[in-house]
Amino acid sequence: MFKNIQSKIILIILISGIVVISGLGIRNILILNDLNNSLNEINTQQLTDSLQQAQHSSQIALVVGIVAFIIIIFLVRYYLSKFVVYPINRLIKSAGEISTKDENKKGNKKENLEKVDDIFGLMTTELKEQLNDVSTKKNQIETILRHMTDGIIAFNMDKEIILINPEAKKLLSIRPEDNTFEDIFDKFKLDINMEKIIYLENWTSTEQRVQVDDKYINIFFAPFKNQADRPDGVIAVVQDITEHVKLDNMRKEFVADVSHELKTPITSIMGYADTLLEGEYDKETQEKFLNVIASEARRMAKLVTDLLTLSRYDNKKQKTQKEEFDLGDLVKKCQDKLAIEIKKKNHTVNCFVTADVPPVYADKYDIERVVLNILTNSIKYTKEGGEIKIYVGFVYNDAYIKVFDNGIGIPEEDLSRIFERFYRVDKARTREMGGTGLGLSIAKEILDKNGGSIDIKSVVGQGTEVVIKIPTKS
Repeated sequence: MFKNIQSKIILIILISGIVVISGLGIRNILILNDLNNSLNEINTQQLTDSLQQAQHSSQIALVVGIVAFIIIIFLVRYYLSKFVVYPINRLIKSAGEISTKDENKKGNKKENLEKVDDIFGLMTTELKEQLNDVSTKKNQIETILRHMTDGIIAFNMDKEIILINPEAKKLLSIRPEDNTFEDIFDKFKLDINMEKIIYLENWTSTEQRVQVDDKYINIFFAPFKNQADRPDGVIAVVQDITEHVKLDNMRKEFVADVSHELKTPITSIMGYADTLLEGEYDKETQEKFLNVIASEARRMAKLVTDLLTLSRYDNKKQKTQKEEFDLGDLVKKCQDKLAIEIKKKNHTVNCFVTADVPPVYADKYDIERVVLNILTNSIKYTKEGGEIKIYVGFVYNDAYIKVFDNGIGIPEEDLSRIFERFYRVDKARTREMGGTGLGLSIAKEILDKNGGSIDIKSVVGQGTEVVIKIPTKS
């Protein structure tokens, strides 16, 4: 096809060239004839010679032009064949081969299209599942951050907040206008900044403790990096350590109280014993000193016993042996055991069992210890001739014991701490009456172990109400 086009192009160029050259030749001949006619009239020999010379030159130029034209035609033909026709023929040949292959595979075309459609469908499904998975994980992370008990704040390299959860706002009292690292932490006067955290991490303490109102807050700073392992910002973890601080203070107080409680009787024992050894005393003085030594020794033994009891409960080594028993009978037996102390102070003690109280299910020995402790405290802190009332009843699934007295009472500010170990409202008076400051702590531990509870209400100068609840057998 393209070879025919090539021949046609060359033929058109050749014909056009012949027409142009013929036209030029005819024009020259006509001009020369006109000149010749003019020369015949003039009849000058010199001009005749010049005319002949001009005719000869014209003929030579015409021949040269024809030759040059032929050369140009061959050059055009070569160019068309090499750079136009040959590449197009190759393209047509390749297209023909592809067309032949396509025709051979025409039967499988529909099947291939169905496979491609299936692949795109599978890719769409997988992409949709991945997007759902990313969305689910994002929601999970947001839910975790929203309900964390610790605060989380993330800052970018421009020190701006990029993430913060509600707990962080609450713990640090962050205002809506606080949007940068300095806005939040400058008010606490911390000796730290983002540059130190990021670039001097190994030489900077990244843990800071601050106090916000009545809370103690611990803040831990750590840099985070991007995929190129370059610093991308700082994250701050905010923890409320108020309870830890309180427990630490209680531990320190506990160690100090134990040391003091043990030192006092030991000092007394050593002092009276040394006095007896230094000289001879009459029998009455010796008995007096020995009674003091024995009393202090019993007090120290009771303190050690109470500490061991608390230790067993703390380490869960004290096993409870639960059984069914009548709570009313147990309370009356405890009252009988304290009859001597009640008589000494001339108290009026009445015990009332209301309705039919079902049997309770607990460790009988432990509950007896709790009841004896509560009744002993009422007897101790109620003036002579006072009145103590005991009620045993049943409400919902719990049996209860209520103990009322008209004793000295407990100040309201001390009620929240009376179950702490070694805590005493009046330390001097409690020590004088032989208390260790551990009775109520042990009572609460026992009731917690048996699924019960204890609650105390009191008014100074009017008396105290203690309510003990113990679960019944299901």
